[in-house]
Amino acid sequence: MTLVKFNNGLKSNVNPFFNDVFDSIVNDSFLSDKLVARVPAVNIAENDSEFHIELAVPGLKKEDFKINLDKNVLSISAEKKTENGQEVKKYSKREYSYNSFVRSFTLPDSADYAKIEADYTDGILKLTVAKREEAKFQSREIAVK
Repeated sequence: MTLVKFNNGLKSNVNPFFNDVFDSIVNDSFLSDKLVARVPAVNIAENDSEFHIELAVPGLKKEDFKINLDKNVLSISAEKKTENGQEVKKYSKREYSYNSFVRSFTLPDSADYAKIEADYTDGILKLTVAKREEAKFQSREIAVK
């Protein structure tokens, strides 16, 4: 089997070796992982009386979160800044790290916006959104006449 590399119709006057090196740098998995916007993974579940939203956000404190409800849109955001300073000889070495994310969820009409609770334990942010009484599934037997 022969592998053929296409340039998708792009003509380049630059040395082909340079193109290969440039492609390997740009498509490097290590580099691309750093450039990808990171948002936490989420699980959403529902039962008869409430909705459950769980976000995997390890390494944060409960004070880092900001949870807002605007009409029927529930937004969860967090910001974390870390600063490491290390003195080496006469130079100061500083490394900044800044992480943030925003996740928004449109709540259904059956959600009771007044009964939303949040809990952060072991790196998992758990939100519980209660359903309105009239929206809860009620089972009953229907008599045949």
